[in-house]
Amino acid sequence: MARGDQLARQWKIIQALIASRRGRSVPELAAMVAATARTVYRDLEALQFAGFPVTTERDGHRMVWSLIEPARHTLPIPLSLPELTALYFGRSLAGVLKGTVFYDALESLFAKIKALLPGDMLQLLDRSQEGLAVAVAPAKAHEPYRAMIELVGQSILQRRRLEVVYRAMHGRADTRRRVAPYKLLFFEGSFYLLGHCGLRRDIRVFALDRIREIDLTDEPFELPEGLSIEDFLKSSFGVFHGPPTRVKIRFSKRIAGYITEKVWHPSQRVSARADGSVIFEVEVAGTEEIKHWVLKWGARAEVLAPPALRAEIRREAEAMLKVYRA
Repeated sequence: MARGDQLARQWKIIQALIASRRGRSVPELAAMVAATARTVYRDLEALQFAGFPVTTERDGHRMVWSLIEPARHTLPIPLSLPELTALYFGRSLAGVLKGTVFYDALESLFAKIKALLPGDMLQLLDRSQEGLAVAVAPAKAHEPYRAMIELVGQSILQRRRLEVVYRAMHGRADTRRRVAPYKLLFFEGSFYLLGHCGLRRDIRVFALDRIREIDLTDEPFELPEGLSIEDFLKSSFGVFHGPPTRVKIRFSKRIAGYITEKVWHPSQRVSARADGSVIFEVEVAGTEEIKHWVLKWGARAEVLAPPALRAEIRREAEAMLKVYRA
């Protein structure tokens, strides 16, 4: 029998013992793992030898196996092998959070899980990871903003306003603002603060790496009744917000399949044309982010509406042409 099958069966036995308060008999365990009683006896002995606190005792007229207290509470009781594998897979995804308290907490969690598992179980877990890989897109270095991320989190929990000095991407000067923080957002490798801006008297999104100064004030705030942050974000094509705009784009046959196989926005409608191209229609809150998305596809994407966005794309293309003619 393959070693991986044996380890998987022993893991199922441990889970069965964890779930039972009165223990399990060998025939019960054999039926649960689809093995013979002799095989289960060998597995139980192997688990004892590996360091698992497994013991046997009489329960009436039968012998049952169980876990010695407090082992029931020190083992990862709710976790199955697929769940553990998912956690370790998630560890690769968490690389984009390096330099933040979130990454440190995840690393601590993984270390504790590994400390609870005996060697054989770790081998099985490592083996399950051999066929998995994560390709993570480039992300910003978060270490310089570590204290800021923690301060924003503290202000959200305590419902206290922040005073920030901010320079927008296209701004010419810093502006000082009082912000009631609603959410800390993580989008495409960057952290953002979503909250009510006292200067603009509206909900705004602030990129943390463009905040020059930040202080926690003593001024409390309350979330507006009926406010749905999820609905607010749903209308954006990314994280930033603007006036509602209906956008219509034609994508060439060459990339039509790629466009249709993904949900880029909740409101999207995609229709096929006889020449193999597709028409992509969507209603978004502001066009800045969808403009960059369109430019990503180059000549394979053509904005049909609104005219203002089409003109912006044309100006950008003309500027690029001047650069490459030089």
